[in-house]
Amino acid sequence: MQTLLEIELNHQPSAADLAQRGVLQWPIWEKEVSAFAWTYDSHETCYFLQGEVIVTPDGGTPVRIGEGDLVTFPSGMRCTWQVLHPVRKHYHFFD
Repeated sequence: MQTLLEIELNHQPSAADLAQRGVLQWPIWEKEVSAFAWTYDSHETCYFLQGEVIVTPDGGTPVRIGEGDLVTFPSGMRCTWQVLHPVRKHYHFFD
C-alpha cells in the first residue's frame, strides 16, 4: 500500500508568519522556464517571491504555485516541476 505524500500550500501568509519562520533569511533559488523531475530527500519549505509553477506529485494531483505562496514539500515525494514563469524563491530544507 502506497501513501500519497501531499504538498502543503498557504496562499499569501501573513508578514508575522514569514517573520516568525525567518523566511527572509533563507537562501534564494532561481529557475528559468523549464520542466524537470525531482525527488525530495528531506522536507522543503519555500516562499515564492516571483514566478509560477505547476508541481505534479507522482500519482497525484497537479498543484499550481506562484508569487506570495508558502509551500512545504514532504520528504520522499517524487514529482515533476513545470516552470511556467521564471522562479525566485526563498527555501529551507529540514528533517
